Amino acid sequence: MTVRVVTDSAADIPADLARSKGITVVPLTVRFGSESYLSGVELGPDEFWEKLRTSSESPATAAPSAGDFQQAYERLIADGATGIVSVHLSSKLSATYQSAAVAAKEISGTPVEVIDTLEASAGQGLLVLRAAERAEQGADAAAIASDLEAVRSRIHLIGTIDTLEYLRRGGRIGGAQALLGTMLKFKPIIGVEDGVVEPIGRVRTRAKALEHIVDLVRTYEGTIERLVVISANAPDTDRFLKLLDGVVHVKSSDVWAFGPIVGAHAGPGVIGVAFIVSGN
Repeated sequence: MTVRVVTDSAADIPADLARSKGITVVPLTVRFGSESYLSGVELGPDEFWEKLRTSSESPATAAPSAGDFQQAYERLIADGATGIVSVHLSSKLSATYQSAAVAAKEISGTPVEVIDTLEASAGQGLLVLRAAERAEQGADAAAIASDLEAVRSRIHLIGTIDTLEYLRRGGRIGGAQALLGTMLKFKPIIGVEDGVVEPIGRVRTRAKALEHIVDLVRTYEGTIERLVVISANAPDTDRFLKLLDGVVHVKSSDVWAFGPIVGAHAGPGVIGVAFIVSGN
């Protein structure tokens, strides 16, 4: 594989999977007050959720710098990369894509394609994996970028959270802002639409929320190319998997953990799915 794939830690790809696919992950930073951690390097999902539970400080996140990406690109080129595809968190949620785009302009002699997934977490991660698979098949950087841009609209990320408060604090709430005053008695169903967090629905209980997500997945039955369950150590993950099993079987390797970056804005208890549907 001479084309190499770069992403950021918001993609929530399990570390062993990223390594096996030769994916370079540039970390974002998570801050709790004056303490800063590189997501996925100094603070993994388990440590993050424990810290969120015990810390008196609300978490904040920061994008990598252009210099961080430039160093990553230069290392890969020195290692023999003939092209790079850099696949990132929605530009409407973070400055990460912009940092990568600035860094790409500093690279000469090797094509660097920078992709705005307009997604987050496993929605972004599925596009990253697709890029890595295309690279393994021998596609060049331009062809991979074109493929991702064509597939991007076929990605769906749907989940439920216990509260909109973390999204409100971080300013990532999008159209879900309208639900803030009505959430005391409801569980919100949210998704990423056109790069921002939007409301999909609301139900009265957590159990109904999980059932509603499964019903939404069922509308795509027979057209799903790959589906990943993403969970923030949610205690009802096994129940959710059993509900999904009537629609699509989920391998254990396709159950991912929400990491610190999305977790900082979604809060505890978040669970959902990301999937790609077949093209026309």
